[in-house]
Amino acid sequence: MEFLSDKWWMVFPLMAFASRWASGWRRAGERRHRRQVELYKLKNQAAEAEKASAAEVQALMATHDATNRRWLEYELDVGKLIDFPLMTDVREPLTVAFLRAKREADGQRPESAEDLRSASGLDAYRQAVNNFAVALDVAEREARRIRDSKFSGPERERLATARKLLMIAENQAATPAERQAAYKRARRELDGLIVLPDVTLAALEQKIALELDAAPRPPQFHQG
Repeated sequence: MEFLSDKWWMVFPLMAFASRWASGWRRAGERRHRRQVELYKLKNQAAEAEKASAAEVQALMATHDATNRRWLEYELDVGKLIDFPLMTDVREPLTVAFLRAKREADGQRPESAEDLRSASGLDAYRQAVNNFAVALDVAEREARRIRDSKFSGPERERLATARKLLMIAENQAATPAERQAAYKRARRELDGLIVLPDVTLAALEQKIALELDAAPRPPQFHQG
């Protein structure tokens, strides 16, 4: 106590030291808190960015699917190809450009939206899908503009005849023999005018075959 009574003045520097220590500890705590808040924000931003990317990939895949369905309307409908023959004419630069854009988009497409994580991959897929949709728009506009104008008069008559024959081939009111004969004649009329993709022919033949199978058969009489 005698010692303390002589050194009472040391209380002030000790108090100052304790105050500085408490202030430093408080500031360190505040810095730790700010770092934790910043890390939390960064994690949330990364999670939101990942969600946004997945949503964009899903939207791109939906656009890709819709563009493919538009193209399939030509591939699976011979009548539509007869009306707009440019869509399968690989001698036309616009058709070639569209098919090339389709191949590029199909090649960039991920298995699922979650599989495409990199920014570069997303950019490449976005560009490919946009090019695909634009190329189909351009090819369709040109096909609708020129229709069958590049064919001669007799060739246009053959196209019109093939169109009518295909209507007979798909008509359930016609007999199986009439429908088969109409389909074969239509193929002959189109030969050398329009190149029908294999998938188009397969779809048409399957449709006709199914309708023939579903057609009512004459009653069978047996001697009893």
